[in-house]
Amino acid sequence: MLNMQFQQRLVIESQAQKWQTSPSPLVYRKPLEREAKESGHTTSIVKYEANAHFASHPHPKGEEIFVLEGTFSDEHGDYPAGSYLRNPANTQHSPHSVTGCTLFVKLNQFQQGDQQAVNINTQTRDWLLGIGGLQVMPLHEFEGEHTALVKWPAGEHFQPHRHFGGEEILVLEGEFRDEHGVYPKHTWLRSPHMSEHNPYVLEETVILVKTGHLPLV
Repeated sequence: MLNMQFQQRLVIESQAQKWQTSPSPLVYRKPLEREAKESGHTTSIVKYEANAHFASHPHPKGEEIFVLEGTFSDEHGDYPAGSYLRNPANTQHSPHSVTGCTLFVKLNQFQQGDQQAVNINTQTRDWLLGIGGLQVMPLHEFEGEHTALVKWPAGEHFQPHRHFGGEEILVLEGEFRDEHGVYPKHTWLRSPHMSEHNPYVLEETVILVKTGHLPLV
């Protein structure tokens, strides 16, 4: 197991990690958390080289993908950078990439009963007004779990707050900050249930945020 102690706060600068091989040639990954090497609860950064293919496989408890760079594809379509995908439990596909791509992937983490398939191109969707100067783009919600993009204008400060059910952040653009540290692009943060922080930014920053999904104990 890797980083499966959900009561602990985690910060991983994924760009400083080395790529690891996968069962498929030309597909590499940087594990952030995983229950077992090739199964179970897994979160990772995944890279497909040009013309890479991954064997057809099922998702026993769902698959969630955000395309960070390039174009990701499967037999159902092509998904450019900025695409947010959810493949529900027991779906199956044969992923590949013609040009190469980099993905943020969460496997086998869907709540029971969450069967909503999602395919959102965030590059073409409008932002909504959030608190203060923040802009928000909701992506998914189910039974207290919420996933969204949040855009922070330069110099924005947010009030101190707690995370009921925890919070997970991937920095997509810019540099995110709080009283605990500074988090550059592609840093992954996981904060446990009822943790607290006071976030802010100095430059325009975009983060992918998931809340309400971590264990309450």
